[in-house]
Amino acid sequence: MNLHQFRFVQEAVRRNLNLTETAKALHTSQPGVSKAIIELEEELGVEIFSRHGKRLKRVTEPGEHVLRSIELIMREVGNLKRIGEQFSAQDSGTLSIATTHTQARYVLPKPVARLRESFPKVNVSMHQGSPAQVARMLIDEVAEIGIATESLNDYDELVTLPCYEWQHMLVMTPEHPLARRSSISLEDLAEQPLITYHPSFTGRTRVDQAFAARKLSPRIALEAIDSDVLKTYVRLGLGVGIVAEMAMLEEDAKDLVSRPAAALFGNNVARVAFKRSAYLRNFVYHFAEFVSPKLKRETIMKAMSGDFADHEL
Repeated sequence: MNLHQFRFVQEAVRRNLNLTETAKALHTSQPGVSKAIIELEEELGVEIFSRHGKRLKRVTEPGEHVLRSIELIMREVGNLKRIGEQFSAQDSGTLSIATTHTQARYVLPKPVARLRESFPKVNVSMHQGSPAQVARMLIDEVAEIGIATESLNDYDELVTLPCYEWQHMLVMTPEHPLARRSSISLEDLAEQPLITYHPSFTGRTRVDQAFAARKLSPRIALEAIDSDVLKTYVRLGLGVGIVAEMAMLEEDAKDLVSRPAAALFGNNVARVAFKRSAYLRNFVYHFAEFVSPKLKRETIMKAMSGDFADHEL
């Protein structure tokens, strides 16, 4: 029984039981993968996978238990490596961050700059994607810390903490008829072409829910994941933008009018996430606190141990 066998079993499940793809991912041969899995099954005395000929068909019931144990073992192996890195190089290494475009562009520059100032030997690797992709990068240990608004607290494999609250802003040109209104309703917006985020990004769920609750069918003229793109098309007069407040910069006020929209769509909560039971290096804790002063080491450690509730923040 060895770690190579565990990796082969784990990767086979990730690759939908395709041993050819598993072998490619692990830079080895398909017969070698098959042999290693069979040897592990023989040593354990159970079948991890049911087969049709030489093809793996599904994970067996005992196989499910084996997989959970392998997951724990491989997680702890990863933790051992990180402990070694932590104590051999306390203030150096690479911090891998998984986040959305809006967070990377508007929220994280200052925390990253503070991290580099405090830990000049630490490099930063920024991975951008949808909230679901952020969660997957954490689960697959591509990243150590994730930050997004949607979806992160939907995964049992992750520990998440509320980071900060934000609202959407209505954005339009000064010439737009709604720019002269003191108050704007959902009914007013439903009559306008709207420019906003893709459904899986930056609080779009709350926007859709608000219209649906009033039985309104808004006309989404343009969707994008990039706030700068949204503002560009608002400037061209294509419609009213619904944009995250952190994306509205001081210079935007020169040619755009903005109105807070919490009364229409409610408030959103950005969350920071870590893989459950992961070992976090010293500078990861510092970076989390740079993102939000509430996210102190003791708070994160408490959450990682399962002894924490959102209301404590």
